[in-house]
Amino acid sequence: MIKSAIILAGGKGERLRPFTNDRPKPMVEVAGKPILAYQLDQLKKAGIKEVVFACSYQREALQKHLDSGSRYGIKALFSIEETPLGRGGGIKKAMKMLPLNWQDVVVLNGDNLWKLDLEGMMGKHKERQAIATIAVVPLKSPYGVVEFNDADEILGFKEKPLLPHWINPGIYIFSREIEPLLPDEGDHEIETFPKLPQERFIVFKSTDYWRGVDTVKDLTEAEKEVKEIFSE
Repeated sequence: MIKSAIILAGGKGERLRPFTNDRPKPMVEVAGKPILAYQLDQLKKAGIKEVVFACSYQREALQKHLDSGSRYGIKALFSIEETPLGRGGGIKKAMKMLPLNWQDVVVLNGDNLWKLDLEGMMGKHKERQAIATIAVVPLKSPYGVVEFNDADEILGFKEKPLLPHWINPGIYIFSREIEPLLPDEGDHEIETFPKLPQERFIVFKSTDYWRGVDTVKDLTEAEKEVKEIFSE
């Protein structure tokens, strides 16, 4: 069972101003709770006991809110970047704070809302002995789609349908083998992923809830969704 996670929590969230003027993106509230609260709840349900927060921008607000992590039922640690290291560099630095005997770790972008079968993802990662497992979710069109026939006659409309593509929502499981392949500074998707052997670099498909919270519009729409999605 995987017991540790890393949350990338240093985002400035410039498109979410003024909500991020005094806090990093994971601290922005949705329906009265910070985004990180929804993530920590899902991690705790999946058996995660310890979370390392890779932080930089407005880290004091994050540290003050989380403290030891006891309010969320986890142990919180903070990997502080005096200068931003990029996502790959931030993950590599945060790995230094994991338990000495760690083998696998969940890694999350800290600014997304999601509810998926994390235990199932862990199981697939172990079963396939993967170096890296990435959750993928269907791409949803931001626009309505017009359907028509070869005679250019309109058949109907679909409001923001799912498209036949899958996207990376920023939810990963990494084995310890990936650590030396991560950059000290830079992005893991650019500098590390191309180096991984195909047979041990896999996806976990999920059609469960996921939403990126990047803009004020995203925040407004998320407010409506979470009350139903996380009501259980």
